[in-house]
Amino acid sequence: MTSTDPRAVVVRYVEAVRDGDAETVHDSFAPDATWHYPGDLPISKVWRGRDEIIDDFLGGMGPLLVPGTLEIALVGTIAEGDRVVAEWTSRAETVFGGTYDNRCIGVYTVRDGRITGVVEYTDTRHVAATLFPDLSPGHDVRGTAPKLP
Repeated sequence: MTSTDPRAVVVRYVEAVRDGDAETVHDSFAPDATWHYPGDLPISKVWRGRDEIIDDFLGGMGPLLVPGTLEIALVGTIAEGDRVVAEWTSRAETVFGGTYDNRCIGVYTVRDGRITGVVEYTDTRHVAATLFPDLSPGHDVRGTAPKLP
């Protein structure tokens, strides 16, 4: 049986992303989950629903990265009740010729063994420079689709 312990759910999810386990990634989220990515990047908004989170937000990053180069490492977690703070590193070569190398924090809410909400904090300036290099600094690009090669 799969654990419903909030910390175990988040660790399992991060490991599934690392391992490319799409089924476990999908099953980690409640159907009505939300993911808030603050900032003014094309991906900055509240993503609503498991399918939008997985297909559009997480899946939308794939075309920006060189296949097979993504490395995810869980640094640690802190859990209290249904909330889990996870810290991880993400590294990959980008299709623009650069290296994405970032440290991230996510505040996860887990209920009944599924992730119901995430707020992610990361170096959005680095994200802009490496994943959206065509954007001018300080330009508000919310709602703008990423420019893919």
